[in-house]
Amino acid sequence: MCSIFGYCGPVTDRTAFEKAFRKTKSRGPDDSRVIEAGKGLMAFHRLSIMGLTPAGMQPFILNRCKAVCNGELYSFTRERARLIEKGYAFESDSDCEILLPMYFEYGTDLFQKLDAEFACVIYDGRTDEWIAARDPIGIRPLYYGYDANGTILFASEAKNLVGLSQKILPFPPGHYYRGGRFVRYADPAGVDAICRDDLETACKNIREKLIAGVEKRMIADAKVGFLLSGGLDSSLVSAIAARLSDRPIRTFAIGMDKDAIDLKYARQVADFIGSEHTEVYMTRDEVIASLETVVELLGTFDITTIRASMGMYLVCKAIHETTNIRVLLTGEISDELFGYKYTDFAPDAAAFQREAEKRIRELHAYDVLRADRCISVNSLEARVPFGDLGFVRYVMALDPEMKMNRYGKGKYLLRHAFEGLGYLPDPILWREKAAFSDAVGHSMVDDLKEYAGSVYTDREYEERRKRYDYAQPFTKESLLYRELFEKHYPGQAEMIPGFWMPNKSWRGCDVNDPSARVLSNYGDSGK
Repeated sequence: MCSIFGYCGPVTDRTAFEKAFRKTKSRGPDDSRVIEAGKGLMAFHRLSIMGLTPAGMQPFILNRCKAVCNGELYSFTRERARLIEKGYAFESDSDCEILLPMYFEYGTDLFQKLDAEFACVIYDGRTDEWIAARDPIGIRPLYYGYDANGTILFASEAKNLVGLSQKILPFPPGHYYRGGRFVRYADPAGVDAICRDDLETACKNIREKLIAGVEKRMIADAKVGFLLSGGLDSSLVSAIAARLSDRPIRTFAIGMDKDAIDLKYARQVADFIGSEHTEVYMTRDEVIASLETVVELLGTFDITTIRASMGMYLVCKAIHETTNIRVLLTGEISDELFGYKYTDFAPDAAAFQREAEKRIRELHAYDVLRADRCISVNSLEARVPFGDLGFVRYVMALDPEMKMNRYGKGKYLLRHAFEGLGYLPDPILWREKAAFSDAVGHSMVDDLKEYAGSVYTDREYEERRKRYDYAQPFTKESLLYRELFEKHYPGQAEMIPGFWMPNKSWRGCDVNDPSARVLSNYGDSGK
């Protein structure tokens, strides 16, 4: 991970700008630089992943243009070769150095040509123009706002803009900004035509595309590790990586000290794939003590995001403190594509598809936000194989009738794609899904609820929740998170679309807690 900042005009308070930029130093602890760009400023905190020499330090400068990018450009070797043929020279092995040459060749069309997770800001000194863009899913964060003089600001995290901008908003994924307008260049959730591949063809393509997505994300000049919860998604990523690697991979799992569901399954996977496995334990006191830190680093009030972040933050903290790993592969984005426990209640295939489209378009505010912040605050980089654009576009295009749970087992396509091939033991491949925030230990969620209940009387809860018109808290736990959020991001709640919840309009989903544990079909998921 890195941190970028573009102040696209005269800076009213240089001291305030530099203080704001330092808030995300943990995203890029290796080096920092601030340079003038036209009448504005461009800034970069570096976490060295590709091209580890000083030559890879940003901003990159070429022909009066400047660029900063937080990203991994997986097609950079191929693109760089093409650019060299066109006469461009490169000073580093950094993948992001190709951005300005590509901009010169393709203009803003370059963004749809990238196979990447990225957020970038470009200053074109030839035209005194600012351009910014974000990857189609929003895996890499970017926010924007305006200062008191109407100058637009772009920064990696909302915390960079607190105090500089009255209203902070997420940069829309799959868009670029130019000339005062946001233009959509890609929408991986949208489907132009349904793919009619049969079951076996679909599963073969799912397998091959996921393997390719893992393989390209294992390429790094820094050490790579894997978050392994013991659930299907992270287990598949780790199993694929173990087959691709010529040495044992490193896997990490976390759970509560007394009732972690997933630790035993993660251990089974690690033993099966032969990984060098580390278990991290957390206690109730650690969870409660870390709560405000987690809310601040996330920049959200969402219940399920915060719950699921407790374990992820603490395991990444342990990885940062005890290893030299810099890159972590994770299992996010599978649920949005193949279904949650609650999508078993979808009334029909069209409703299932609409829900998937909604979840993919909002990923940047929930699971992807969680993974980015929990990992980057610990000076690590997140890579998400299920977010590979080719994989996402293919699965989204499949006939939704095929993706619905018609098989008595959720995520059947993904499971069947790897069935009988020895990637995972059958009890893991066919295990019922458990919600991550529950699977680290049911007691963790119960501890958080109990703690929130001790903070407010019933009367205080009713009075204080009414202070908020937008996304009004509906439990003491949600009120606690909202008040911690407002402490660090006052008046910025609209950065988040609302509470992540099952689709309440569906029969069986009108619940008052986001955990799948409250659904009637949860069954053996928590065992």
